[in-house]
Amino acid sequence: MKEVKLLGVWSSVYCHRVIWALKLKGVEYDYTEEDIANKSDELIRHNPVYQRIPVFIHNGKPIAESIIILEYIDEVWPQNPLLSADPYEKAIARFWAEFLEDKSPTFYSYFRAAGEAQEKLAKEAKELLHIIEDKGLGKKNFFGGNQIGYADICLGWIACWLELMQEAAGIKLLESDEFPKLLAWSKRFKQVPEINESLPDNDKMLTYFRGLRERFTAAPAP
Repeated sequence: MKEVKLLGVWSSVYCHRVIWALKLKGVEYDYTEEDIANKSDELIRHNPVYQRIPVFIHNGKPIAESIIILEYIDEVWPQNPLLSADPYEKAIARFWAEFLEDKSPTFYSYFRAAGEAQEKLAKEAKELLHIIEDKGLGKKNFFGGNQIGYADICLGWIACWLELMQEAAGIKLLESDEFPKLLAWSKRFKQVPEINESLPDNDKMLTYFRGLRERFTAAPAP
């Protein structure tokens, strides 16, 4: 058994954040797929507070919450750093990660809603994407500059999950004429070999999101 283990779920972007970081660092790990409807004793034992994935276990010591796990990985394995050594650049990367964590409920609400409510939430989501594109990414190749880093990994669900969520939801957010820089970043992000090789299957993910969408928008039983 390797000294590094990850408890996760294949469809979770939070788990993929950890996987991407480990791949970029070249760290080998064991992976256990969890069933959220029937949580394992191992998951509950290692994350008794939240009882959710991902759980990262290093030398028998568990750590929860993806952005905390990312910082731990970056400190323990300093090769291919995710965060800049410069305190200001490090703070900016953390800011954008926290910004999206704080605003992500808007995107999830947009995905779950229908009709006028969904249209309103889609508008709010686009406003947030404009902020991320203009103020966060700007003219850079990646959020931290010329190479992939912490903020890119934290915002990676825009590139890999949101594009499929919007297809299942029926109202597109990421239009090429409206978000050219963000879509160009998305393409670069997914072309990074360590990211590309660990992306979930598109068709499987789209089927998953369509199933969720049907459940969220189904009329309640009389």
